[in-house]
Amino acid sequence: MKPELLAPAGDLERLKLAFHYGADACYIGGKNYSLRANAKNFSIEDIKEAVDFAHNLGKKVYVTVNIVFHNEDLDGLIKYLKELEKIKVDAVIVSDLAVVNLINENNINLEIHLSTQASTLNSYAASFWKKLNVKRIVLAREASKEDIKAIKDNTGLDLEVFIHGAMCTSISGRCVLSNYATNRDSNRGGCAQVCRWMFDIEESNNTFMMMPKDLNMAQHIKELIDIGANSFKVEGRMRSVYYVASIIMTYREILDKIAENTLKQRDLDYAIAILNRTANRESAPQFFDKLPTYKEQYFNGRDEQSNQDFLGIVKDYDEENGMVTIEERNYIKKGDIVEFIGPNLETFTYEINNIYDEDGNLIDAARHPKMIIKLPISVKLHKDDMMRLKVFDKRDFI
Repeated sequence: MKPELLAPAGDLERLKLAFHYGADACYIGGKNYSLRANAKNFSIEDIKEAVDFAHNLGKKVYVTVNIVFHNEDLDGLIKYLKELEKIKVDAVIVSDLAVVNLINENNINLEIHLSTQASTLNSYAASFWKKLNVKRIVLAREASKEDIKAIKDNTGLDLEVFIHGAMCTSISGRCVLSNYATNRDSNRGGCAQVCRWMFDIEESNNTFMMMPKDLNMAQHIKELIDIGANSFKVEGRMRSVYYVASIIMTYREILDKIAENTLKQRDLDYAIAILNRTANRESAPQFFDKLPTYKEQYFNGRDEQSNQDFLGIVKDYDEENGMVTIEERNYIKKGDIVEFIGPNLETFTYEINNIYDEDGNLIDAARHPKMIIKLPISVKLHKDDMMRLKVFDKRDFI
């Protein structure tokens, strides 16, 4: 059975795009009880719309209820869980034993997935949770290949592993830096990401930080399948629509080629180049095949400037006139070499010669974010295809 590709979704727009670009499931957060408090997140009405949309596609939605609960956080929790049950979400992702007990004691019909915040790294802990009706373990991001295989072999549980995105400096679920430095509770959704701060070293002109590079498991997907991982998770509920679409489409292609037994090293090399270009930090497999070294960390600074690759998203295509309507996202000018990507499209290169504004006037550049422009293109495009700056040529990876 092909493993699940699980995408982050900070709002309905990202959820729908994630499914469009190949996700099998999305994980989302409600307005309360979720660790990404700064994301837009989903109202109960939004969650219902998300679940209906997903189920119509034969896909799934998981809702995070994964804060570490203090007494005051428990108010309204049972009512909320029963609302999720009524909506028929496919699972809740929890970290606190109290939530597991409440679901079991109140006979709430919700599948339970244990959050990475529970820091599960061994089969004894996994067996404990299995006895409490937990159906899936979202493993700590520090799990090694040997850890994953041992947990699978000894418990038979569904295992969800992170394959891409930001890493936590602390062991998953064990950070108090934000609480100490800013009085914002990282385990209740308020992480200030202190680990990404630059600290001055006293009596020195040097600086220090303690931040890991991002996670990138593209090179090890086949190994993860072979040792029994069931769900491959991408981090990033606060990331952009382009990030979600590009990352999910890339891993979708890797998984499909593995299933078809057609994946070549050149495919992986190209995919890794795209994955690294999409984010603004360097990446590494981190704990999977060895303990991280200084090469997998940032200690003395980093270059974290966002690129301007994402140029626009397709809103409509007029086949009769061969004209595409695009909502521009970054500066575009005549002479730019771009490429179009999409789940139902073979990526192709295009040189911009003529740009028209919304009223059909010829212009030399699109300078304003979300400006509507039109380009003459003979290749049929689809709504939600994307235009990005061409940086790599696939032929260079052959």
